[in-house]
Amino acid sequence: MRAPFRRSTLAALRGFESSSAAITILPSAADYRRTLLEKIASATRRIYIVALYLQQDEAGQEILDALYAAKAANPALDIVVLVDWFRAQRGLIGAGKQAGNSAWYQAQNLEHEQEVPIYGVPVQTRELFGVLHLKGSVIDDCVIYTGASINNVYLHKLGKYRLDRYQLLENKDLADSFQRLVQKDILPSDAVHRLDLPSPPSSRSIRGEIRQFRQRLKRASYDVNEGIRENGEFRIIPLLGIGNKNPLSKVLCDLIAATRHQLTLCTPYFNMPLVVKREINRALKRGVRVDIIIGDKTANDFFIPPQEPFKVISALPYLYEISLRRFLQKHQAAVERHNLNIHLWKDGDNTFHLKGLWSDERYTLLTGNNLNPRAFQLDLENAVLIDDPKGTWLKPRAEEIDLLMRNTHRVGKFDELDTLSEYPVGVRTFLRRVSRVRVERLLYRIL
Repeated sequence: MRAPFRRSTLAALRGFESSSAAITILPSAADYRRTLLEKIASATRRIYIVALYLQQDEAGQEILDALYAAKAANPALDIVVLVDWFRAQRGLIGAGKQAGNSAWYQAQNLEHEQEVPIYGVPVQTRELFGVLHLKGSVIDDCVIYTGASINNVYLHKLGKYRLDRYQLLENKDLADSFQRLVQKDILPSDAVHRLDLPSPPSSRSIRGEIRQFRQRLKRASYDVNEGIRENGEFRIIPLLGIGNKNPLSKVLCDLIAATRHQLTLCTPYFNMPLVVKREINRALKRGVRVDIIIGDKTANDFFIPPQEPFKVISALPYLYEISLRRFLQKHQAAVERHNLNIHLWKDGDNTFHLKGLWSDERYTLLTGNNLNPRAFQLDLENAVLIDDPKGTWLKPRAEEIDLLMRNTHRVGKFDELDTLSEYPVGVRTFLRRVSRVRVERLLYRIL
C-alpha cells in the first residue's frame, strides 16, 4: 500500500509543461563558464544570479565584470545577485582572518557608474546552522541550474575544476517562478541587505529579523499556479525546502520509494539522513538496482594532502569514507549481486560536487541538495524535478549519466576502502579523540 501513496504524492505536484528540446546539458565546468558569460552578455531584460558565494578571484572577477558591462550596455536591465550573508563576510576556511568577499563587492561598486546590487541572504543566525543553498540563475527566459558556486575551481578558470551538473532550461514560466520567489519571499525581508554598499548591519543586530525570515521561508514555495498536475506530458517542477520534513525532502524520499527498477543518485558527501538510508534499504529489498556516484575522499573539497599540516576540517573526507565503508559492509551481499553499485570518482587533483537523482526512466532531479542531514534540516535548498512519462528525454539523460560515470571505478567490497589505522597520523589522532567525546554525532548532524 505504500507505493501507490508515494506515487500519488508525485502525481499531485504542479509543474510547467515543456519539452525535452528545452533542456540543454552542458558537459563541463569550462562549458558552463563560457555559456554563463555569453548569456550575461546577450541578456535583454533580467539577470538573477543565485549562488552560495561569488568569490574574489579570477573567475569571480570575470563574472562580475560581465554583469557590470551588461548593465552599462543596457541600464534598464534588471540585475540581482544573491549570495549567502555569512559566507560573503568571512575568508576561506583555514586561510586565516580575511575581510571576505563583501569588501570586494563594495570596492567594485565604487569603481563603476552603474550598480549591480549584491544581496546577502541570512537563513539562520549562524552560518554553522544554515546557509542560502539555492541554485538556479535566471537570464531572460532561461534558468541555468547547477550546484556550482562562482570561483576559479567551480568554473575551471585555471588548472583545476570541481565536477558538477550544468543544465539550461528554456522555460518562461519556470524563469518567472524563480524570479518571483526572489522578489516576493526574499528581497522584502528586513534580514536581507546589500553587501555591495558600505556598512551593512552586523549579524548580531538583525538576529530577530533573521529568525522571522526563516519562519517565513518555511511557508514559501515557487509559484506554480500556472502549472499543471500529472497529465502524461513532459513537465518541469520547481521545489523549495528548508528545515525538518520540508516539501523538497519529502519529494526526494518519495522518488526513491516510487522507484521500481533503477535508482541512480550522486552526492559529494556520503552522510545520508536516516530517512534516505531507509528508503534505499527498502528499494534494495524490492530488487531495485541502486547506483551511487560519490567522490573518492581525495576528490572531496575538504581534503588536504597528508604532507600538509593537519586541520580539523581535513578530517571530514575520512568521516565520510568511514560512513561509506559501514554502509557497504552492511550491504555486501547486494554489492556482490550488483544490486548495489558504489562508483568512486577520481580525476587527478580535481574535486567532485555532483548532486541529483534519477528514478527509473521517468524522473530526473536537478538539485543542490547534498543528500545529507544539513540539507534536510538546516540549509535553504531547492530543486527542479523533470517528469518525462513518455521517455522523450532518455537519450540526453543517459548521456549525462555516462559522462558523470567517467573517471569512476566500482567498489566491489567494503574492505577496498581504507580503515582508521591507514589514515594519516593527524587524522587518526583526531578521529580517535572525537569518538571518545561523541563529537562524531554532531559532525554527522551538521556537515
